[in-house]
Amino acid sequence: QASPSARSFQLDYEHNCFLKDGVPFRYISGSIHYARVPRPAWRDRLLKMHMSGLSAVQVYVPWNYHETLPGVYDFAGNRDVEAFLDLTAELGLLVILRPGPYICAEWEMGGLPAWLLWKPDIILRSSDPAYLAAVDSWLHVLLPKIKPRLYQHGGNIISVQVENEYGSYYACDYGYLQHLLGSFRALLGNEVLLFTTDSTRVEELRCGTLQGLYATVDFGPGSNVTEAFDAQRHVEPKGPLVNSEYYTGWLDYWGEAHASTSAAWVARGLEDMLQLGASVNMQVLTLLSWPGADYNNQYKPVTTSYDYDAPLSEAGDPTEKLFAIRTVISKFQPLPVGPMPPATPKYAYGWVALQKYADLLDVLDVLCPSGPIQSQFPLTFEAIKQAHGFVVYHTQLPQDIPDPATLGVPPHSIRDRSYVMLQKKYQGTLERDGQITLRVTGKAGDTLDMLLENMGRISFGANTSDFKGLLGNISLDYSPLSNWLIYPLAIDTAVQQGWPHAAMPKSSSRGRAGPTFYTGIFETPGIAWDTFVKFPGWSKGQLWINGFNLGRYWTQRGPQQTLFVPGSVLHVGRPNNITVLELEGAPLTPLLLFLDRPLFNRTLSHSTSATE
Repeated sequence: QASPSARSFQLDYEHNCFLKDGVPFRYISGSIHYARVPRPAWRDRLLKMHMSGLSAVQVYVPWNYHETLPGVYDFAGNRDVEAFLDLTAELGLLVILRPGPYICAEWEMGGLPAWLLWKPDIILRSSDPAYLAAVDSWLHVLLPKIKPRLYQHGGNIISVQVENEYGSYYACDYGYLQHLLGSFRALLGNEVLLFTTDSTRVEELRCGTLQGLYATVDFGPGSNVTEAFDAQRHVEPKGPLVNSEYYTGWLDYWGEAHASTSAAWVARGLEDMLQLGASVNMQVLTLLSWPGADYNNQYKPVTTSYDYDAPLSEAGDPTEKLFAIRTVISKFQPLPVGPMPPATPKYAYGWVALQKYADLLDVLDVLCPSGPIQSQFPLTFEAIKQAHGFVVYHTQLPQDIPDPATLGVPPHSIRDRSYVMLQKKYQGTLERDGQITLRVTGKAGDTLDMLLENMGRISFGANTSDFKGLLGNISLDYSPLSNWLIYPLAIDTAVQQGWPHAAMPKSSSRGRAGPTFYTGIFETPGIAWDTFVKFPGWSKGQLWINGFNLGRYWTQRGPQQTLFVPGSVLHVGRPNNITVLELEGAPLTPLLLFLDRPLFNRTLSHSTSATE
């Protein structure tokens, strides 16, 4: 172990490698998202990565996970990034840090806080002074926590990435990258190795790289390794070859087939890179959390499970792919001595009956304690400072409509789904890039409620300013409706505080259609093991257990059919409280099924069969 004064991690342009304490070095690293892994499982996942032969882990820091409102910071519990970094050091892993400010990672808005959009004309990821002011104030909070953990200062962070795949963003603003370089240098010092990552496309490398930041590339097993590294050589003629994000799998979108990449293919690409002496970081492990969305002529929300067909599964189980990667690594460097820690135990808790608690519209007093906002016309989530979740828009029909009239919105103004109720009766759903009209009848004064759902802000590509809610007027036969009451809902907060299990059920005669809360309880048989929950015959909604938000299910679209429930959220010796918000329609007998394995591959566009 070199003394702190002698510790260094730098580039060797003469021998095209890294130098660690003056000795040639290359890393084989895996990405881990502490924000997607429950804190009690951090050690298990890191240990498995260490035992796979990885010498380093790459860690993303999502800005919006820590600065939830301007100047309001959360580094407690699962968000304690310093505790996570300390654990990596304790296990002898080096760290490549990706603090953003933009990280992509298929995370809501690429890690940028939604509150940036409170200034509607802000230009994200650019030299816009409003954006830079927010970035700088965040970096002044985050980077001082990082500096003492840098390798040069006796810590284990060997390099820090600035921005992420900036070349794929339309702005191509060198002034912005220059500003970030200045801020990172000012807060982290001149010794730390700073780098960028972009795809191998020429125009992306042109816009994403900057003198003073070492340029690395990312590509997957389908690429020709030599050609891909030639692209890096185009911008960095000398220095180590680096693939900063070797895709070992791909992500799932709702309503599309489950993605998978073969283990042999991944292993072969890895071996080709290591043979060239390259340093590689792989997507190794991932989990549930704040899914974002992609946009390529159509809005594509990412599923809750970020399993990514990864070498370590969502539950932290080593897969065939992990062992294939480990075998390749063993050809190039010695593996740690000892066995791979086993898969975590799973338990099939079986069927659990739920009962209807209340229709969402009957509990607005609980979900929106501050009361509604009055507005002539609809306002966006951002205009009412609601980042995530749901907002109810309420108005009344201005006149009798004896014959069916068209309730509609302009194209692209439903962000992202709207559940429509007339006189508290569910009429149907409008959705972004989908159906935007319904036929309705009614009387003057009848109530019209629209529950708007944010399905995740776009995390990659040209337009990251993804406003949510109603972005245009709702009209009846082309005449706009006015006089709205807008209810920003704090469902997560209410459920975290024990609602509705602490409250008395609201009796309600209305049926099973439309946004409705269901509750139930189950006991564990003296053990709290990981489990997977399936929603037979349910449509679409959200699940909480013991106040912990486990994400969205969308049984009718797929491919994801189960949600992962980490054992750490379950109680032993007292009941576990289940809360479900079903948005479209629950089955006649509302049951959940707890299994000991996940189910993916079913993409159901229209069928609602409950059988497997």
